[in-house]
Amino acid sequence: MTTPETAGTDAGREPFALDARLAADTFPVAELRRSTLLLMNDARYPWLILVPRIAGATELIDLDPATRASVMHELDAVARALKTQTGCDKLNVAALGNMVRQLHIHVIARFETDTAWPNPVWGRGAPVPYAWAAAQDLIEPLKAALEDLA
Repeated sequence: MTTPETAGTDAGREPFALDARLAADTFPVAELRRSTLLLMNDARYPWLILVPRIAGATELIDLDPATRASVMHELDAVARALKTQTGCDKLNVAALGNMVRQLHIHVIARFETDTAWPNPVWGRGAPVPYAWAAAQDLIEPLKAALEDLA
């Protein structure tokens, strides 16, 4: 059984550590029960990243069934909170891992008026960093909406 002291570790593996690239490209949003929630530092798209705190996980199938169910519950709540907060036209949800192998799930609010619509956001121009206050304007309501999962 996972306890707060052992969350994010697997027997025989190193403790969980957030990938350096994810840490460099994001703002922290919240520590949920099983995952770390981040905001991608690109103001063109409200873009969250959910990172299950499981050392060595690169695929959803690397998670045991109970952990996977918990992460999916968190993903559902995160996606609903982002949709409510932004009023987006569509949510894009993906676990790619081609650039960063650590398991992470993108949840991106898309609008028919955004610069990449209807194409994927990846590789579409240079990111536009958030002003700190603008990032907080998105982060704070999301944290409040997800406080039951912390």
